[in-house]
Amino acid sequence: MHLKSKGKLLLIMATLLILPATLAACGKASSSAGSKSEAYAPKKLTVEFVPSSNAGTIEAKAKPLEGLLKKQLGIPVTVSVSTDYNTIVEAMGSKKVDIGFLPPDAYVLAHKQYGDKVLLQAQRYGVSEPNDKATKELVNFYRSQILVRKDSGIKSIKDLKGKKIAVQDTTSTAGWIYPAVEMLDHGVNINKDGIQTVTVKGHDQGVLSVYNKNTDAAFVFQGARNIVMKDEKDIMSKVVPIYTTGKIPNDTITARGDMSEKWQKKIATAFKEIAKTKQGHDIISSVYSHQGYADSKDSNFDIIRQYDKKAKSLDK
Repeated sequence: MHLKSKGKLLLIMATLLILPATLAACGKASSSAGSKSEAYAPKKLTVEFVPSSNAGTIEAKAKPLEGLLKKQLGIPVTVSVSTDYNTIVEAMGSKKVDIGFLPPDAYVLAHKQYGDKVLLQAQRYGVSEPNDKATKELVNFYRSQILVRKDSGIKSIKDLKGKKIAVQDTTSTAGWIYPAVEMLDHGVNINKDGIQTVTVKGHDQGVLSVYNKNTDAAFVFQGARNIVMKDEKDIMSKVVPIYTTGKIPNDTITARGDMSEKWQKKIATAFKEIAKTKQGHDIISSVYSHQGYADSKDSNFDIIRQYDKKAKSLDK
């Protein structure tokens, strides 16, 4: 055999010996990469929400949800209350919370920052004014109201210039975004027209701040006066809406972004089934006035993204 041919043969043999090791290394690398991006399957589930009224009372009412979810899912469940929606969004982003009850604006933020996934939207009974009576129709939207005292002399959005308004945190769709944006559409900038905002925890506190004359107005979800009616029997006659916003997509049940599709479906089914039971329905209706849950998708919240863009102009 010529020396040149022998050299070629040795080169081919060396390549063949190296190839399996290279392929094995590639296999290991791709396997390792695959395990890093492996979808999350919870061994125990953490659920968090922000109460729309008295935190202590609502947390106690929500606690039995743990047992109902455990029965449906077959894993331990912890249900807890957070101070505000930003805290839940961050907790889900850092993988400390698996499921969040998020209003639309907080969901949009969570989806943008961490890829969190909407599973369900709440269904509520519609509300008719002037006294926030529930209709018999289940709807997937709600509205926000601007409330004032009837004897305040405030009749329109323009009259809110220079006044004190009770609001929720800035991720609250009904307690901030929608009313603030629609006020701007009517020529009043909440950040510029001499208005003082006071952040309160819970829509019931917004209603009461107006009732007790601590603020001139409040941003609340339509129907929030019903929460305090038991304690303040004359709330409907003393505190009235001067403005009601357009439709807001209902609250969400949202999963952290890395959760497997299998578990997303399992959890969505669990909440829908629980809502159909008497005990489960009693819990969700007392915590959030939810009557049930329907499947949802991200595009349902494009309207919120439009409002968010407008909200940015409040500071310009």
